[in-house]
Amino acid sequence: MGSTSKSVAFAIVILALATPLAAQPAEQEVIATLEAMWAAIEGGDIEAYARHIHPEFTQFGENDVYLASGKEPELRAIGDYLTRARDVHTEMHQPAVTIRGDVAWITYYWTDSGWSGGERFTSRGKSTRIFVREDGRWLAIHGHYTGVP
Repeated sequence: MGSTSKSVAFAIVILALATPLAAQPAEQEVIATLEAMWAAIEGGDIEAYARHIHPEFTQFGENDVYLASGKEPELRAIGDYLTRARDVHTEMHQPAVTIRGDVAWITYYWTDSGWSGGERFTSRGKSTRIFVREDGRWLAIHGHYTGVP
């Protein structure tokens, strides 16, 4: 086999290996949506955050005893949080996305840090978020967060 044939064969193998990653754009869209939600919080932009929340959003927060329901209560809670916290940064670790039609869920670990009440905070935990695709966009419809000591 000549060097040109070897180069072509090598390129085909590389493309074949890369294809499964390229064939998963919806999974990347879900991850990107969650990262955009965090970026909105980091930037203090409640309107940008709101664009990713479904009207029927529900959640079990880290410290919630009861299920929180509705987009408006979520936006009020985030707005209140943004009045107390600053320089917040969240990182996602080991995300796993599953998609079934127009429903997706992502499980991941998180770490975050920032300032609240003049003091530095850090937290870490695990989470499951559920998204639904409407009008070609992924919207967060449920979140469940558990802090890990």
